[in-house]
Amino acid sequence: MGTQENIQLMKRWFQEVWNEDKKQTIHELLSPDAVATGQAGSGAVIHGPAEFAAFAENIRSAFPDITVTVQDAFGADDKVVVRWSARMTHRGDGLGVPATNKEVRLSGISIVRIANGRIIEGWDNWDQLAMLEQIGAYKRPDTITLAESA
Repeated sequence: MGTQENIQLMKRWFQEVWNEDKKQTIHELLSPDAVATGQAGSGAVIHGPAEFAAFAENIRSAFPDITVTVQDAFGADDKVVVRWSARMTHRGDGLGVPATNKEVRLSGISIVRIANGRIIEGWDNWDQLAMLEQIGAYKRPDTITLAESA
């Protein structure tokens, strides 16, 4: 597959997996021996479609109305980079935090490597701390000010 086909594959991934909750797309587009890093937390690794489907279900159980928008997508050779944003409402206890019904907005970047029309590796960096702050599971210490962090 060429770069443009790989970019379209990733746009399809975000649309079908996250916006349409099509679990079969995970099994169709993710290689059985795929490795994904960063989706479920710092250093966490997901192996294959079954583990990714469980991760997606966990997120969806906390945020059943998740909507992901692909902001940018570009690629080179066998890699595609996607900058995305998400809107969702915390309506379930799937993260171990009681539902708050608070709206959450966050953003992230995903980099994937594709071979033979399937995702074989993925690396995600998304603002998990912002999500926890927005649902009230984390409060920034009062001692941090903008002047100190500059």
